[in-house]
Amino acid sequence: MFRFAQPLFLYLLLLVPLMWALYLYARHRRRRNLALFGKVAYLQELAPEVSRWRPLVKMILQSLAFAIVVFILARPQFGTKLETVKTEGVEIVVALDVSNSMLARDINPSRLDKAKMMLSKLVDDLENDKVGLVVFAGDAYTQLPITTDYVSAKMFLNSIDTKMVPTQGTAIGQAIKIAMNSFSPESTAEQAIIVITDGENHEDDATEAARMAAEKGVKVSVVGIGSSKGAPIPISGSSNNFMKDAEGKTVITKLNETMAQEVAQAGEGIYVRADNTNGALQALINEVRTMKSAEFERKTYSEYNEQFPGLAWIALVLLLVDAFLLERKYGWISSIHIFNKKK
Repeated sequence: MFRFAQPLFLYLLLLVPLMWALYLYARHRRRRNLALFGKVAYLQELAPEVSRWRPLVKMILQSLAFAIVVFILARPQFGTKLETVKTEGVEIVVALDVSNSMLARDINPSRLDKAKMMLSKLVDDLENDKVGLVVFAGDAYTQLPITTDYVSAKMFLNSIDTKMVPTQGTAIGQAIKIAMNSFSPESTAEQAIIVITDGENHEDDATEAARMAAEKGVKVSVVGIGSSKGAPIPISGSSNNFMKDAEGKTVITKLNETMAQEVAQAGEGIYVRADNTNGALQALINEVRTMKSAEFERKTYSEYNEQFPGLAWIALVLLLVDAFLLERKYGWISSIHIFNKKK
């Protein structure tokens, strides 16, 4: 496994375009100053020992050397030992509603964005727990198999949008069934499903699915996101145009809190309503902390080898070549006439 131990140093690479901009500006200014004394082509003939290409070659060498030094500072490493580590944790699968109604902005910045921010903070709070992700609208799909790779979990979270599930609707029951299949079959850790939805236009028996999950020892908690007052649904890519029904009236989407509470009750979990505070997040964290953990194994890289020595030698060679490469032509080379005939 490859990684940078100090990745923040890579931001120094942004200086490379600046170096080239300064070089090109200096070259342009030099030609402009020469033009004040006459035609540049004639002036270059008066100074044949001045090389036109060596300054460019030196700039290439210097920028390459600088970039390599930045990589050295970032400390590139390769993992060399994959070790099995035993840890204790629980298993959680999050089922996230990605229907169009989640674009409503009765919660800032929108229902979906609020849900994603809340989940990101929940993942940050996890330690050795396993987490999986299911997305649903009119159908449901596994977005992330259950894992302890929190970096991947947050990466998948950032990529979620309402276009992931083409069929519109709110198939909560289907999402719960797929989440049930996501758990490790032989795990003895306590397992839970967290459904985040506005509950509108649900089209299957979500309550029965939650009850069946509870009978198998999996609690189903629900986060209701939205308001009872409701809000219009923005058309994707527009901030002022909203979805309309067949009669041309603006569609107002409201949180179906009664249904969400019924699902949580059937699933023997908790129901919390998300708003513009962190109350719902804290309630979820507290619920996770009450769950019974169990021991499981995971593989991780425990040793990393530094890779900078080879880069350091390359940078040194480039700098040495740059130091010995003069901008003017070497006089002793121009005095050698290999192909001249001897008299």
